[in-house]
Amino acid sequence: MRAPLAPSASVAFVGLGRMGFPMAGHLAAAGFAVRGFDVSADARERLAALDGAAAFATASEAADGADAIILMVPDSGVVESVLVGGGLLEALPRDALVIDMSSSEPLRTRALAERAAGLGVELVDAPVSGGVAGAQAATLTIMAGGPGETVAACRPLFEVVGATVVHAGPVGAGHALKSLNNLLSATTFLATCEALEIGRGFGLDPQTMLDAINVSTGRSLATERKWPDQVLTERYASGFALALMAKDMRIAIGLARQLGAEHALGAEALSVWERAQRALPADADQTEVGRWVRAESGGG
Repeated sequence: MRAPLAPSASVAFVGLGRMGFPMAGHLAAAGFAVRGFDVSADARERLAALDGAAAFATASEAADGADAIILMVPDSGVVESVLVGGGLLEALPRDALVIDMSSSEPLRTRALAERAAGLGVELVDAPVSGGVAGAQAATLTIMAGGPGETVAACRPLFEVVGATVVHAGPVGAGHALKSLNNLLSATTFLATCEALEIGRGFGLDPQTMLDAINVSTGRSLATERKWPDQVLTERYASGFALALMAKDMRIAIGLARQLGAEHALGAEALSVWERAQRALPADADQTEVGRWVRAESGGG
């Protein structure tokens, strides 16, 4: 049985971006010995300035001697590049633990876990929801996929960076659940944008509509937070990129197709989000879909 990853354990953290850096910082502050790597020298310098953390020039150096290796990178391609292309997986000792907290593709995760198991390495997936704000506040929801005893061993670590830990099922289940959550979130946000623009066209005040909807059956995170905080204020700074949301939607729709269970609404929502993605800047925030919908409806 794997020992719990309690504070004082050594953790390699690969990926020190807007999500990864605050997560690694929380682990260091809690007493974990954090060994970080990122392709950005600036990110490595920022981590090295934290008490309880050290930065390394390669992922392999960061992983050397670590009790667990966490990956917080953009997608399955980067995960595979680090673990397989970079030779890290074959260099890890038997019984090593890899935790993929990225938003990866479920079936690719399962295949990678099988490859790792053949080398005596255990891989679990644990993607997160909550965005940059959740990473900074350590209030993320963590959706874990893997054997129950391994997820239990990871729980002390997860509870440092998140407020809720859900054991979704076997390996790949966390990545499946994360993509489906974001497909639902994106579809709900798109429907909210369209409904409110119809109301504007009729002459209704957006805030009045939100006040009514938020005490009615149409309320959601989109009406309670995204529209009031980001769209009406024209801040468009939720901290989660439109491109990443569209990527997660593609993962969910791709999974449906691989399972022979494609559904029309999700595919159509993805098509509309991809139109918005093509029209907006490459670094657009996800909430800028609200601005795009207004322009498309003739609202300027």
